[in-house]
Parts: sequence; structure tokens; C-alpha cells
Amino acid sequence: MAVYRPFDPSAYPPPVMRLLSGDRLCELGPGAPHREVRGELQALSMEAMFSGQSIADRNAAAACLSGLWLLHDFLDESHTISQSIATPTGSYWHGIMHRREPDDSNAKYWFRRVGEHPVFDELGRVAAALTGPHATSEAARSLQLGTDWDPFAFVDLCQSVGAGRSELDQVCREIARAEWELLFDFSYRRALG
Repeated sequence: MAVYRPFDPSAYPPPVMRLLSGDRLCELGPGAPHREVRGELQALSMEAMFSGQSIADRNAAAACLSGLWLLHDFLDESHTISQSIATPTGSYWHGIMHRREPDDSNAKYWFRRVGEHPVFDELGRVAAALTGPHATSEAARSLQLGTDWDPFAFVDLCQSVGAGRSELDQVCREIARAEWELLFDFSYRRALG
């Protein structure tokens, strides 16, 4: 079971820490690529990302790269990487990317391929805490069925927000940030073994 701790960019090597600096509250949709970091992302090798430490799981390391491209709203580059990772974590990054496009049916396809993921338990608790103040909203209640994380319900909620049928844009963005942080940290740790 994952244990949520505040996300600390300084826990990662300098090339990664620089890419994690600033506001990580992404749009629910595709956003606008942060062109100023494109060169840094293109130059980032797996070895540099892990400061020369031995990489135990290259798929997880590639998942980290996919996540960094996604964080900076380069959906195509993230997609190119994640679609080549045949693991539940690769499918998870792939599903997030399609949710942001938005291509809801494709996102749900990839979330079905994820199955149960180790970050789901903690993400469910974080989402319940974030939606708690908004519990009167039917959309928010859909995420509060215990602490079980339901990626399909979150796709639907993000779709409602995008269509203007829900007032929960900020809450959904905060949940998506927590999801990104948990999945990135999981991927990074898994890459190191």
C-alpha cells in the first residue's frame, strides 16, 4: 500500500527537480506546452534522470519520462513513450494522457488495462479528502465511495467539468495533481528497484 507524503521535488536529482519546479496544477484538458522546457526534456536521458544510479526497471524509467512530458503539456511526446510501455503503469500514464486530450473512451480503454494499481488506495483517500468540502455535489460524491479510487468515475467527472456541467474544476485539477505525483513517485521508485 502506498503511503502519501507531500510531494518533494528536491527528493529527485537536479535535472528532474528543475522540471518539477513551479506550479504543477495542470489543466484538465490538453493545456499549452511549456515550450521553454522542451530542450531540457529532449536532452533528458534515463541515466541523467536517475543521476547515474543503476536502473532496475527500464519500463518504469520510461514511465517517468512520459510523466514529465505530460506534466509540461506535451501530450504527443508523452503518448509516444507511454504507448510503448506494456505494463500497468505504462497503461496508467497512457490513460491519463487520453483523459487530458480529451478522448474519454480511449482513456477508459487504457484504465481497463491498468486493472488495480498500487497508487489507487492512497489516491482514493486523497481524492476523498479533497472532495470532502464539496460533498453536496453529486459529481463529487461519485468519487467518495469509501476510499476506493475509480479512474472511470474520474474520467466522467473531468468530462463533466470540461463540458461546463460541474463546478469542480479546481478540485479535479488538485486530484489530478495528486494522481500525477503519486504515479510519478511510484514509477521513479520502481525504476530504481
